Amino acid sequence: MSVDPKDLEPKDRDALLRWRLALGPEAEKTGSCPSLGTLVAGADTVGLGGGDLEELDDTLSFVYGERSAGRGGSKPYLPKWLGSLRDFFQDDVIALVQKDAIERKGLTQLLFEPETLPFLDKNVELVTTLVSARGLIPDQAKDLARGIIREVVDDLRKKLESPLRTAVLGALRRDRTSPIPIARNIDWRRTIRANLKGWDSERKRLIPERFYFWPNQRRHHEWDVTLVVDQSGSMAESVVYSSVMAAIFASLDVLRTSLVLFDTEIADMTPMLSDPVEVLFSAQLGGGTDINRAVAYAQEHYVRRPEKTLFILITDLYEGGNAEELVARLRQLVDSRSKVLCLLALSDSGRPSYDHAMAEQLTALGIPCFGCTPRKLVDVVERVMRNQDLTPLLASSEKGNRHG
Repeated sequence: MSVDPKDLEPKDRDALLRWRLALGPEAEKTGSCPSLGTLVAGADTVGLGGGDLEELDDTLSFVYGERSAGRGGSKPYLPKWLGSLRDFFQDDVIALVQKDAIERKGLTQLLFEPETLPFLDKNVELVTTLVSARGLIPDQAKDLARGIIREVVDDLRKKLESPLRTAVLGALRRDRTSPIPIARNIDWRRTIRANLKGWDSERKRLIPERFYFWPNQRRHHEWDVTLVVDQSGSMAESVVYSSVMAAIFASLDVLRTSLVLFDTEIADMTPMLSDPVEVLFSAQLGGGTDINRAVAYAQEHYVRRPEKTLFILITDLYEGGNAEELVARLRQLVDSRSKVLCLLALSDSGRPSYDHAMAEQLTALGIPCFGCTPRKLVDVVERVMRNQDLTPLLASSEKGNRHG
């Protein structure tokens, strides 16, 4: 018969809670151990809340339980699982649990064996898994794993580079014309728009009074684009897309691009932007978040011309640092006339999970907060650089994928 935790002294309830966490969910089947839910009252004695207790239980049960972790019994999403390990344990314990995961669950056999890797579906989720657990990849599979990551990244870049390049260059050339009449440089859109009054309805043709031409020369670094990206486990897919988009931005000489990844620490990836694969292999997916610290770093090092700065914060807004300072810092950026966006996720999958209260505060500052696909980001950047209103574009998003 199960003991009622309410009848126990605090020290006994604390001991029972710790034993329950050590023994895992299977202990409840004996009928003599209370459920984790009934022991939540003692969570403060181990420094955790009820929700964190369940997450800790799932994290350990994946390795040490009789079946896979998760309330529904399914295997965990590996980047999130590794992120949970980093949240709850120090490095030496993490190493031990990961070693046990390899031995008990055969993670290397499932994911990282050279015979298996070529047959896995090559997609962004696989990339996040390989990058998150790169320390677990056996030596004989490392080159193959890196090759798979490069294949996926190159494919993403191929799909996104042309529309992004066209959008940015078109936006930045909009107000400049050239007096040199070279046919290949005709600005057809502006020429047609400016000469609509010359439409000959009888002959059904346009008779232009004036042609407009693009200049041959472009100015370097017309805009500064700074991406500040949350690399906690829940944002793993966004890190992959952000690295690819940052590399494309950096390839355009009209932009000066910087990329900052963060959890509780900061990793400045700007010197590595020529190779997004190296960026990803340097990322530390998982862990907590200190958004305020990351924004402060980027503001200090990369906001040189506020009125020509596009500041893109990519995070679910669950702040582990100083939330008040974060809001004040972002207000400073807005007041300085920087163009600030908050992408709650940069991915092609699902609705973002995010801190709605923080999103409301940022929206009140005039910072759009919304989930975004990579292709939609192309349209967003073009509108920002054309100084156009983003509202119509954001209104086309699903209501659950945006805030404000």
